Amino acid sequence: MITADEVLELPAASRVAPATRLPLPVTPAPSVSVVIPAKNAAAYIGETIASALAQDHVGEVIVVDDGSTDDTIAIVHAMRDPRLRMMNNYSAGVSAARNLGARHASGDWLLFLDADDRLRPGAVAALLAAARGAPRAVLVYGDYNTIDSEGRQIGRRDLLKGRSKPSGDVLMRLAAGNFIVNGGIAITRAEAFRAVGGFDVSLRYCEDWHCWCRLAAIGEFEFAPKLLLDYRVHTANTMNAAVRTPQDFFPAVARVFDDGLILARLPEDMADPLRQAAEIHLVTYSAMQAVRFGRYRQAFTYLAMVGRRSLKSLPRAALRVFLTRFGI
Repeated sequence: MITADEVLELPAASRVAPATRLPLPVTPAPSVSVVIPAKNAAAYIGETIASALAQDHVGEVIVVDDGSTDDTIAIVHAMRDPRLRMMNNYSAGVSAARNLGARHASGDWLLFLDADDRLRPGAVAALLAAARGAPRAVLVYGDYNTIDSEGRQIGRRDLLKGRSKPSGDVLMRLAAGNFIVNGGIAITRAEAFRAVGGFDVSLRYCEDWHCWCRLAAIGEFEFAPKLLLDYRVHTANTMNAAVRTPQDFFPAVARVFDDGLILARLPEDMADPLRQAAEIHLVTYSAMQAVRFGRYRQAFTYLAMVGRRSLKSLPRAALRVFLTRFGI
């Protein structure tokens, strides 16, 4: 039986049970709908919207307010562009906000952009270029870097330039751990997103990972090796992330490995090792977050959790945590 440690070492062709998929329709001039859920995002929402409107092939930007009490709504209304639309989600949560925007989107592709991040110039064009070479892809994604509250670059992920991430039939690899960490680096075929039911509103965390797994169960993914997004690290989101523990993420693991659409595509003997690999991935992520916030004792506690699950996985996890300290 294959262990959790060996999942990442499998050749790409052996990671997923075979599936027959026909090429999807190719639109001569595809359009992208950018969906931005927003709640009390006045500090950054203007810059975020501007970065989306500056992209080629963006047919509309849909801001879904989720119960803001600051100037978010006023800032959006003050921006004059016929492609900009606004909806109200009445504090139903970020997943419901994204789903609402997607239901009303008219584009061939969807991009889910957080209200405090910004797209880099040419991001959408780069994703669509990759999509043209991958007619079976239901999701195309790239990479990101981090910036601070003032927009200054703090990450050093440009040092990873040229690295390769999975393309093609990626379900096995994705079930072992989410490698699409921010919706702003990906475009999803609108018809495919709606077909899998969008984001699960019952999940508080990792709802994107669950959705990506469902998409991977029905189509292929394509990786574009470019930094496409500036992911903003600031007081509000770091305070929220700092209090999370691995246990907060485990309900999503249970949901992924109890999902009939996903399980139907996984070999039966792989479900348990993949689940263990996913747990190790999320505990490692928790350790990485702890390092970002200077909570080194907590990071060591989480690495010990990795070691108890799998000693073979510990060196890889420790390296990822170490690189986090340097913004990589």
